[in-house]
Amino acid sequence: MFADRAKIYVRSGKGGDGHVSFRREKYVPNGGPDGGDGGHGGSVILEVDDGLNTLTDYRHVRKYHAQDGENGGKRNCRGKNGEDLILKMPEGTVVKEFESGKVITDLSGENRRFVLLEGGRGGNGNQHYATSTMQAPKYAQPGQPAKELELQLELKVIADVGLVGFPNVGKSTFLTQVSNARPKVANYHFTTLNPHLGVVDLQDAKGFVIADIPGLIEGASEGVGLGFEFLRHIERTKAIIHIVDAASTEGRDPIEDIYAINKELENYNPDIAARPQVIAANKIDMIYDDGSGNDPVEALRKEFEPKGVKVFAISAISGKGIRELLYHMRNLLDTIDDKPVIFEQEFFPEYMLGSSEDPYTVTYDEEENVYVVEGPRIEKMLGYTNLESEKGFTFFQNFLKLNGILEELEALGIQEGDTVRMYGLAFDYYK
Repeated sequence: MFADRAKIYVRSGKGGDGHVSFRREKYVPNGGPDGGDGGHGGSVILEVDDGLNTLTDYRHVRKYHAQDGENGGKRNCRGKNGEDLILKMPEGTVVKEFESGKVITDLSGENRRFVLLEGGRGGNGNQHYATSTMQAPKYAQPGQPAKELELQLELKVIADVGLVGFPNVGKSTFLTQVSNARPKVANYHFTTLNPHLGVVDLQDAKGFVIADIPGLIEGASEGVGLGFEFLRHIERTKAIIHIVDAASTEGRDPIEDIYAINKELENYNPDIAARPQVIAANKIDMIYDDGSGNDPVEALRKEFEPKGVKVFAISAISGKGIRELLYHMRNLLDTIDDKPVIFEQEFFPEYMLGSSEDPYTVTYDEEENVYVVEGPRIEKMLGYTNLESEKGFTFFQNFLKLNGILEELEALGIQEGDTVRMYGLAFDYYK
């Protein structure tokens, strides 16, 4: 099966401990401190590898550790830094924090390298703590601890246009006809187990990337069949070609099929269902006139074109009607923002893990009757966060909670409606 999801555990390297030692040389009876610093731990770094197109490797190996920094030594010898751990992933991989499901990074577009977890800093040796009054310090700084995360990796196919439809409506045949993709084609349900990408080249027009998303079934958005596993691949597409069997070769009603799959898209993600759609009424070469005067293609047009959804009669086998459909899609894509769909960061390991060494203070100003939160860590966080956005404000609240600031405010006796001031910004406190 196509490996498009994986759960892994990652850990950065621990910083090496500083060393406690003193010079011991002949003719130097009272040598000073010479304990060396510990080396920095290795970081965990994610990189895009264009040679990869699945997450298979991460389904077999689940735990990844960067190297720890070495401890400091005598004679001011600094410990060796731990090696960084570089994890190679296919383009389009969305990395989420496992418990919350929040996006940490999307390895797409220009984002080809991301430092996920920085290694712990090495501790200072006792040489740093000598003063005029303490000339023989017998203590050193321990290295910073390692940081760890459980991740959910999801590969979301990057394509301009997604093909959707029930099994056996001809999506794979269509993709073979219009692009350089060569998916396997067979007459049984879910023959397409992995999304196939194809590049559509058009004469005198810009080409586009098209993806055959595996056949959906009713209930797919709730995890029935394999549908849920593949719905994520359509999240990046800008437009959708909905292929139906206009000839009803399996006895299905094409109009009902369109409504059924659009319902699955709506249930999974309303944003996807709202994207521009075009209907490709396939297998027109198998429509036979039974004398009733019922034309299934005209029935589709009558049902959907008043709703702004254009219907094209095509044959994926003979190629009839496909050229008009492709040029229409190109014109449609030209009206859509060319900016790729990138998932925004929602989880920030550098703050959520409390990795910052920067201090902060929480105090109560009796004169002004306000609680004051200050310090470099707070100042950096406020400069880094857009509090006007909903996601930014949620991040701000989580930062206060996870760093123990809310707890300290409550210990000082803060009540609902009291004011908290942070570098010129004032907030009312509510639980």
